[in-house]
Formats: sequence, C-alpha cells, structure tokens
Amino acid sequence: MSKKTNTRTKILSEANDLINGQRAKDYGPPEKSFGTLAGLWSSYLGHPITPSDACNMLCLLKISRLTNGRVHRDSAVDGAGYLALGAECAEGNG
Repeated sequence: MSKKTNTRTKILSEANDLINGQRAKDYGPPEKSFGTLAGLWSSYLGHPITPSDACNMLCLLKISRLTNGRVHRDSAVDGAGYLALGAECAEGNG
C-alpha cells in the first residue's frame, strides 16, 4: 500500500526545493540578499529594518494574497520559504 503525501508536506518540500535550489544560486546567501532589501526599506521608511523583518514582511505580502478566498498555492509555498529564511537570518545563519 502506497502512502499518499499530504498537502502540508508537499508545500514545505516545494519551499525547501526553491530556497535551497535555484533561488539560492540566483540570489546568494539570505542574509546578504535580504540585507540589501532591508537596507533599501530602512532608507525609505527612515528607521532600521533587519533582513529577518524583510522576510517576514514578504511573507505578509503572500498572506495578503491568500485573503481573497482563492487558492494561491504559490503564495503558500513562497510564504513558507520566506518564514524559513527569516528564521535563519534572525539566528545569524543566513
């Protein structure tokens, strides 16, 4: 009997593949990539934003896209990835 993979496992697996695969190659270390974004947002807002903050705010963007009642699987995958990257940045391992 084959065991069916549930949705949560598939979404987390897809997020893992993205953040540890091609996107990691394209954008480099999360601390550097999100550090650049945090610097730009800090300048615009007039107060400091951390790389972890940038990840969390990008996750909030994905959550806002999920609030219209329609299924946006890519937003769930990206949100999971941003949260994982934000945690890594906050721990100083990004």
